[in-house]
Amino acid sequence: MIVVAGEALIDLVPQGTGALAELRPALGGGPYNTAVALGRLGSPTAFCSRTSRDAFGEALLDGLRRAGVDVSGVQRGDEPTTLAVATVGTDGSAAYSFYVEGSADRLFRAPAALPAGTRAASFGTCSLVLEPGASAYEELLRTAAGQGVFTALDPNVRAGLIPDADAYRARFASWLPTVSLLKLSEEDARWLGGTPREWLAAGPSAVVVTRGGHGITAHTRDGAVHCVPGEEVDVVDTIGAGDTVNAALLHGLSETGALSADGLAGLGAEGWNRLLRFAARAAAVTCSRAGAEPPYASEVGGPGEDAAGAG
Repeated sequence: MIVVAGEALIDLVPQGTGALAELRPALGGGPYNTAVALGRLGSPTAFCSRTSRDAFGEALLDGLRRAGVDVSGVQRGDEPTTLAVATVGTDGSAAYSFYVEGSADRLFRAPAALPAGTRAASFGTCSLVLEPGASAYEELLRTAAGQGVFTALDPNVRAGLIPDADAYRARFASWLPTVSLLKLSEEDARWLGGTPREWLAAGPSAVVVTRGGHGITAHTRDGAVHCVPGEEVDVVDTIGAGDTVNAALLHGLSETGALSADGLAGLGAEGWNRLLRFAARAAAVTCSRAGAEPPYASEVGGPGEDAAGAG
């Protein structure tokens, strides 16, 4: 079982250009997208969050259920669902404005225990910024690591939500000793101001950096650097692409028996290349359609296949 912990929200995605373009509601949130992608790829997955009882909250849970994700541990509240208004650039890249005051997911409380059979737990995005929920998610991250669970972190920095950048950077550094796999974008890396070597020295067994259309790079503790190019695709938008990479990495590691620090260390060059190509392939499918619509297993093949073997 892979547990994904973090926010679920509604993305309002413009259907045209200009400030008054029609907005289409779409299910979203970094952790939410990761959970849906894992479910679609076929990994047993549970979602750990707090959602509203409003219509948006019901739609979010329905989306998880359709993907085969266990939602039995999701907390509920009467507060409204968080909204994120997306702005899509000419290159398909997305920026966001958030409406988060008084929303349900901010009141998340750390559960007494992770679900039975949890092998990995994934964290990130707004849920590790917005209090009081951020401290509860941080508590869960530390608890999972302390129990020997494989932990994945994607900070997915949303600078507009961070009131004190230096305080957040310090907090990010404090998480690293509890993290098995750190995944972040080039933009995140620049904003955080560190390097993969520095982050590896602090705790993670591997650091994976996404480079948009230029591909994905993995840095490992033995000093190796593994790079794959991006998959060529007609980009509609990039919403959910990084979250799909998260899911593909976790799914691939699980499928190949490498969902552990020792497993990461033993992947080798070919293992990393196959895993990263799988993640790039999955992200390309997401980029080829509007909103966060990650692929199903039948669309990308398995993590042990090359691109020619994908269905």
